[in-house]
This record gives sequence, structure tokens and C-alpha cells, in this order.
Amino acid sequence: MQVYVVADDTDRDGGYVTQRLRELGAELVPLDRDDVPAFSSLDAPALVLLLGSERSAHDDDSAESVRRESALVLDALDAGTPVMGICYGAQLASRALGGTSYRADDAEIGWLRVDTLDPVLCPEGPWGQFHQDVFSPAPTSRVLGSSWVGPQCFVDESRVAPVIAWQFHPEVTPETFERWLVDDAATVRRTGQDARLLRDEARRRAAASRTAARKLVDAALVYLELELPTVS
Repeated sequence: MQVYVVADDTDRDGGYVTQRLRELGAELVPLDRDDVPAFSSLDAPALVLLLGSERSAHDDDSAESVRRESALVLDALDAGTPVMGICYGAQLASRALGGTSYRADDAEIGWLRVDTLDPVLCPEGPWGQFHQDVFSPAPTSRVLGSSWVGPQCFVDESRVAPVIAWQFHPEVTPETFERWLVDDAATVRRTGQDARLLRDEARRRAAASRTAARKLVDAALVYLELELPTVS
């Protein structure tokens, strides 16, 4: 299973999600978000995975990279290759399909539960959150989960292949979450939260987060109709 992983050149860590894909036999091929190739140049893709980013999909400075990544998403779907998105990846996929994204009134940081309409494809969690931007789904998309900030999961079956995407971070490991706390300390302070408590919670939830991510990846691959080998 050849999986093309679109990510920032400075942050390619797919954490528990890419770990599970490797366990299932996937070959992960990185794609730089600032230099996304045409879909036609990819070799036998089974899945396109869009990871998160510190950038915003609605910023003018990102317009060209958003255009190229959106074209990759639409061409993949029209060619029968499904797409999976996380955080920025969810916002990007939503915009590609005709939705939008914007800066929320407040950041959403920590381990938070979501209100779900589908406990298999969008379990209530709690899930790791670290974002200030949210998406509005395309008219063709179906929202499966939400929080007080906005949508947390959507699926879309309007093209040849489907999309599934989550605003929360099923992939995040304690190490990555701690790095985010340092890199975006100003945002954490604005929320009034204690970075040390958030760090401790990330460590405390590590085993449960890994298990939840594994189950979510497996469920998503079944939804996307990608054949799963027998792996425990």
C-alpha cells in the first residue's frame, strides 16, 4: 500500500497514524507541501494523507501551495485514490471540495471530547487538540463530529474516491505535543492553560492515545475501502 504523505518540510511526524500505516505494510512516500507535484507523477498511490501544519489554509501567503495541494486532492479523488486529512489537512481538503477555513475566536488546545454522530469514524475521544483555525464543510460533505469551536470530522463521497478528515490530532505523540507547546507558547498562554499540566497530560494519555489512533486508522481504511492485512 503506497501512501503519499503531504507535510511541511520542517514537520513530517505522522506519529501514531503513520506508525499504524507502517504496521499494516504501507510504504510511506513524503511530499513537501511547498513543492507538491502533479498527481499524475505519483507511482501507484493507494492513499494520500494530508498532515497538519502551523500555517493557515486561508492565508494569502499560502495561496499558491494551497492551490497545488488542492489540485492534488481533487485529481487523486477523481482518479479513484482516497484522501485522509488531519487538522490543516482537513481544512485543506474541505477548501478543495468547496468549503472554507477561518481563524476561530479561541484556540482549542488539550485533550478534549467531541460530539459525534459516528463513534466508529469519529469516536468521542478525548483527542489531542492544538489549533486556532477551523473549517466549514463543503455542501457535499457530511460532518460526523463537532466541538464548541467547530466541525471535528467530515467525510465526502462526491467524487470517485472518498475523503475522511479530522480536525483533532489522532497522530500526536507526547514528544510532538511538547514541541508544539514550546513552539507556540504564546497561544497556550492566551488560552490561560498551564503548559506543564498539558505536557503531563500528553504523557499520561500516551498509551490510550496510541490505541485510539490505531483503531481510528483501521476504521478509516475500511471506510476508504482499502484492503487491510491481518495485523493485530
